[in-house]
Amino acid sequence: MPFPSLAELDAGDVPADGFPTVEELHVDLMELCRAHPDRITASVIGHSRLGEPIDLFTVAGGARTVVVAGGVHPNEPIGFRTIQHLARLLISQPDAYGFDATWHLVACIDPDGTRLNEQWFPAPLRRDDYYRGFYRPAPDEQVEWSFPFSHRGFGFDAPIPETSALMELFDRVAPDVFVGLHNGEFGGVYFYTNERDGALAGELSTIPAQFGLPLDVGEPEMPDLDVLADAVFRAPLTREQIDRRIARGLDDGPQAGGAGTADYLERFGTTTMIAELPYWVHPDAADLTDAGVSYREVIAAKAAALDELHELMGGILHAVRGALTIDSPFRRASAAFAVGMGAVAAAERARIASAETDRPATVAEVFGNTEAVRTFRLRFAGILRRALDAEVHAGTAAPVVRTALAELTARWEEWLAADPHAGLAPVRLNALVGVQLAALFATVRHRVVRSVA
Repeated sequence: MPFPSLAELDAGDVPADGFPTVEELHVDLMELCRAHPDRITASVIGHSRLGEPIDLFTVAGGARTVVVAGGVHPNEPIGFRTIQHLARLLISQPDAYGFDATWHLVACIDPDGTRLNEQWFPAPLRRDDYYRGFYRPAPDEQVEWSFPFSHRGFGFDAPIPETSALMELFDRVAPDVFVGLHNGEFGGVYFYTNERDGALAGELSTIPAQFGLPLDVGEPEMPDLDVLADAVFRAPLTREQIDRRIARGLDDGPQAGGAGTADYLERFGTTTMIAELPYWVHPDAADLTDAGVSYREVIAAKAAALDELHELMGGILHAVRGALTIDSPFRRASAAFAVGMGAVAAAERARIASAETDRPATVAEVFGNTEAVRTFRLRFAGILRRALDAEVHAGTAAPVVRTALAELTARWEEWLAADPHAGLAPVRLNALVGVQLAALFATVRHRVVRSVA
């Protein structure tokens, strides 16, 4: 099957910019069910921590099963548009796109977290709006990272209700393919899959260019990933990450939280795939030329900057300890990410002395590491701002909280003003949806071919 073309996506209901809210997504897909009751049905697989129903939309087909989940991280709404268009493709062209499979679409697995990001969903998408309204849960409150596991003395057994709902769905349908609709933020496109097949990895690597988007060949999200093709990595399992951290002398295991979907789905032999897509692109993400600086220097600068962020956030949280009265998700996330920044900095410092860092850095690596620092500052210090601001707006803020908010806001605004990419226009959504759909269909096709062979 060919890639979905830009023309096809433009002909569909894919706007150039902007994302649906939780309510808008629900209404749209329920209307689709009412219009095509013989093709798509709705059910509820569970409820969120705050009692929000978690919708499942099923397009019946053959014996194979595909599960697709949106909103796995609530600051990643590109998948909402992808699910809207995917449902329409499955209804209107089942022979072309259905692969003789039954499709289970979880439109938004974390409605509570998504609602805390909705202020930046309307078009046009601007970087300052995004960071001002950014929210990401603490790792143990993220659907992707709250699956149970136990390995080498480390473990987690407190899945949140949203994760439990997804686990129960997995147990019921034993998916052949699972795609969690994630997205990155800035730079280029990259992928994860648990399949080692070179043909699938090679195909995934070629998809972004079909839609005019660059690959991200700079710094990966974590060291020691298995590279399957350009910007395509094998999805690491939690036990493998623990083993690698211990091997590097970092005996604290994962930063926090539990295992991911790939870990849980291993029991079913499920093929998993994640396409990480940027809201904004930059050519440096794909530039492999020598940057004129050593990779060791780049990593050292990143570690120092993240240590500084760790100390800043930790110092503020210590100063207001006992004065905070609201157990908000912002407060819990701030505390987790303050510790997390210190853990990331320690992991980077552990790499500095290794022989692998004694080489020139590429432009893509400099870009990726520099932007990681900028992103973490604006994301996580921004969440702490929202935690302190919640106290002020509730009328419960002690003077120490007001002082901390004013000082943090001044520092945060300096970081935001220093963003050299503030005026970048976002990528057209039809291209982003096209990449996710093409990668999804390539993965399903690979699984079908493998099962037939």
